[in-house]
Amino acid sequence: MEKNAKIYIAGHRGMVGSAIYRKLQKEGYTNLLVRTSSELDLRDQLAVTNFFEKEKPTYVFLAAAKVGGIVANNTYRADFLYENLTIQNNVIHNAYIHGVEKLMFLGSSCIYPKMAPQPLKEDYLLTGVLEHTNEPYAIAKIAGIKMCDAYRDQYGCNFISVMPTNLYGYNDNYHPQNSHVLPALIRKIHEAKINNEKEVTVWGSGSPMREFLFADDLADACYFLMETYNEPNLINIGTGHDLTIKDLALLIKDSIGFEGDLVFDTSKPDGTPRKLMDVTKLHGLGWKHKVELPEGVALAYQDFESKY
Repeated sequence: MEKNAKIYIAGHRGMVGSAIYRKLQKEGYTNLLVRTSSELDLRDQLAVTNFFEKEKPTYVFLAAAKVGGIVANNTYRADFLYENLTIQNNVIHNAYIHGVEKLMFLGSSCIYPKMAPQPLKEDYLLTGVLEHTNEPYAIAKIAGIKMCDAYRDQYGCNFISVMPTNLYGYNDNYHPQNSHVLPALIRKIHEAKINNEKEVTVWGSGSPMREFLFADDLADACYFLMETYNEPNLINIGTGHDLTIKDLALLIKDSIGFEGDLVFDTSKPDGTPRKLMDVTKLHGLGWKHKVELPEGVALAYQDFESKY
């Protein structure tokens, strides 16, 4: 990507988009194109068409999405399916119509079948039933991957898809109901410490295993792939390492300095038993993560404290 090229980052105020924005600034890119959701509603087909017609970006990072944790995904099923499909359709189609040189679509590891073998290889997509709680979101993301491949096949568009593992970091969402497990635990354990509570209740058994990637590492991988990767099908982005939710909660407890106990509420759902990305393809291209989980959690907690 030329340093003066016009690059549109859709979703620049979210955790992923803001990390990509910081990375591009750091690399010396000066012509970064952004719009808040109030300035440009990506669900509005006409507004998106007019935006692309006027601005004509050369490159696009599609990091805008309606996202949330297990509760939000299961509660707002129609919203998650409709809004994500609409955002993707509008941006990807307009990228084709208005001659975008390259587009990166960001998906999610939840697209893989619930009981897929571990670690998750890219070719396990569409080989089994999805996890029910986030099925609408996963279906939307699968459609986005297939859309990028279809536009590549039919029109020769250089549209690529990347699948990040579970993310955390600066500008994360710490909403009590709508956040993912790591930020939710940071908030819960922080509040328990401040209020001198004796225990914190964690949803589920604590046994599911999850992999976590610092969002700035994801941005680094996205930049690397935008420069080097030009293939159909998705590519996983992750660390290749996971841990149990219980061990994650203990790590966050130690990082925050909470002295109380953790209690696991087994009446609450666990979700998928394990979700570990196979990152052989990414490692083979020469990229590996830099920020390990203990350091990343400490950085995320600093960010949480500074904002809340």
